[in-house]
Amino acid sequence: MAPKEKKKKTDSTEKVFINRELSWLEFNRRVLLEAADPNVPLLERLKFLMIYQSNLDEFFRVRIGILTHRALLTPDTPDPLTHMLPETQISEILRITREQQTMLENIWKTVRDELKANRVEVLDFRKISKIDELMSKKLFGDIRDLLFPKIISIDQPLPFLWSGETHIVALLGRSSAEQKLCIIPLHRLPAYQSFEIDGCQKIVLTDQLVRHFLPLLLKKEVVVQSVVVDLTRNADVFLTKDEIQADDDLRDKMSGMLSKRKREMAVRARIVGKLTEPFRSLLIKKLHVPESRVFVQNIPFDLSFRSCISGPASFRYPERRPARSIGLQKGEFFAYIEKQDLLMAFPFQSMLSFVDLIYEAADNPEVQSIKITLYRMSASSKIAAALAYAADRGKDVLCLLELRARFDEQNNIDYSEMLEDAGCRVIYGLPDHKVHSKLCVITLEHDGQLRRITQVGTGNYNEVTGEQYTDLSLITAREGVGRDAEAAFAALALGEVPPEAREMWIAPMSFKPRVLEMLNRELEKGEAGRVAIKVNALNNQEIMDKLIECSQAGVRVELFIRGICSLLPGVPGLTENITVSSTIGRYLEHSRIFSFGEGAEQRLFIGSGDLLNRNLERRVEAFVEAVTPDTREQLNIILNALRADREKSWQMQPDGTYLRTGDGEGTSSQENLYQIFSERKCVLKAPEPEAPAETPPEPEQTEAPRHGLRGWLKHLIHS
Repeated sequence: MAPKEKKKKTDSTEKVFINRELSWLEFNRRVLLEAADPNVPLLERLKFLMIYQSNLDEFFRVRIGILTHRALLTPDTPDPLTHMLPETQISEILRITREQQTMLENIWKTVRDELKANRVEVLDFRKISKIDELMSKKLFGDIRDLLFPKIISIDQPLPFLWSGETHIVALLGRSSAEQKLCIIPLHRLPAYQSFEIDGCQKIVLTDQLVRHFLPLLLKKEVVVQSVVVDLTRNADVFLTKDEIQADDDLRDKMSGMLSKRKREMAVRARIVGKLTEPFRSLLIKKLHVPESRVFVQNIPFDLSFRSCISGPASFRYPERRPARSIGLQKGEFFAYIEKQDLLMAFPFQSMLSFVDLIYEAADNPEVQSIKITLYRMSASSKIAAALAYAADRGKDVLCLLELRARFDEQNNIDYSEMLEDAGCRVIYGLPDHKVHSKLCVITLEHDGQLRRITQVGTGNYNEVTGEQYTDLSLITAREGVGRDAEAAFAALALGEVPPEAREMWIAPMSFKPRVLEMLNRELEKGEAGRVAIKVNALNNQEIMDKLIECSQAGVRVELFIRGICSLLPGVPGLTENITVSSTIGRYLEHSRIFSFGEGAEQRLFIGSGDLLNRNLERRVEAFVEAVTPDTREQLNIILNALRADREKSWQMQPDGTYLRTGDGEGTSSQENLYQIFSERKCVLKAPEPEAPAETPPEPEQTEAPRHGLRGWLKHLIHS
């Protein structure tokens, strides 16, 4: 009887669900439309084109890779929400992607024309002036000796084309009997060069430069056609539980996996250049990619030339630097945090304040240990340097490095070796669960008593993304939170899933149950219930079913979801009390906030996980409640700013599409929050410390020197 009831419930609500992949494509469309917004500065529009292409590249590498595997291994297993089969999902994704490509190329043409009108020209060799061609010929001469063409017969297979690397492929020969293929890899060359004539900057794309001057390179050959080719290979490669357990050296195993990933099957081919038959059919056959996955486009693969364009100030957003000072100096953090919780909002405030806290811990004689989970770090991490400094000062520093952070695996492998060299203890994630939490606990001993300072964040310990993503970091001396964090690290050190926590939410044991518990609390209030959730993605059916129940009971539910949202709002009788909005702006919205109730009964939480199946069930995530008046006020400021946004906010419609909330000239939540948080200082001034802490060396480099990160860390520790 129970299964029938469950099936009936699913059947009655399935019309409020949208496929995860199609929802993501709708998100990337919103990114693309930022590039079309005339209110966005010109070079920022070019940046949104770059982001759109980068997003889509990762989508094909991961999600299309996963669906391709499913279509081969379990072709009859549908998506549980929408009942779409893997092959059906792939077909719909390809159809929508082609529609968006037309938009992409039209927006690119507009941006390119506006650049030219502002005396920045991306050269088109199909209609190039004599003087531009002469200057370009000189640039070609500079790189000619770095080109290594390989000519093969028409019957030979193409040499292996690495994923994400640009190649020129040319058809040679006057007649079919003489035809050959020429392949030229360009991965060792810069993507562009530039020169200036009469105050006009000329951008020369290397792939188009080589195509144009191929006859000079291949003097004895007749070039019939040439195109630029980029293959996207499947990145859905991972280590199984058995592989992780069977090998003591996870770093070596991960290195082998990365090597394997580079050789996976191609899931997409992009081509720039006009293809005529029979070259088109021949090339598609040799690339071993279905024709449905071949995209011929006019927009360059690489738009990184944006970085070499200066232009007037109007080309870019007004300068917004994170506030370096929050009213606390090195040596004052502990005294402040022991009196009240501290909430920091990035990128409006600087992550370097957290770095200062680690240095303060390193120099505090009462500090016994620092434990931290690390998922993604910048290439030259000041946080890693601070941890290494603490280890050098005799602190017990435990770093849990998640080596399986997708596309950051090699960086994390490198850091695991360097942090070990610096004296830190390094452990890794769990076989079945990625450790995605942003958690740090500092343990002190005073007169034989232990006390703890705990930090819980929504984003990575990464100073670069800390200036680009909106994230939150809450630091507290609450002992219950510290005990929960300590218990989580104790379990992780033993290779175990953290136990259910008392004051924190720790996934997978106590994240979803606590969210459902809070939703039930509001459900009981009926029309007086209030829920506001800000995450990056939502697709868990159990959570969505509970949100539907809340809506049907009259609870007002506000969902602020940047990307994937598999729940349709505003469906009569089901989700009519649910709204879904998405903010796409200068900064990537990344913070996670959960609010239940209002007024004195309101409960507010922040943490690292979204409402995706993986975050709720297959990852270790950490959340903490904001309980002090100051931290609660700040979280409500953020939620109210999102509600009032009439410039960068999109409202999801019952059919899954999105419409702008305003006319693009209203209130921007990100601009408002920058004004509020960049000027916000800690109101409780900490007393002077009894003994001034030794001032640690201030990291000055933003890039690692040529002798590598290991030497860079040692330099920072011992300078």
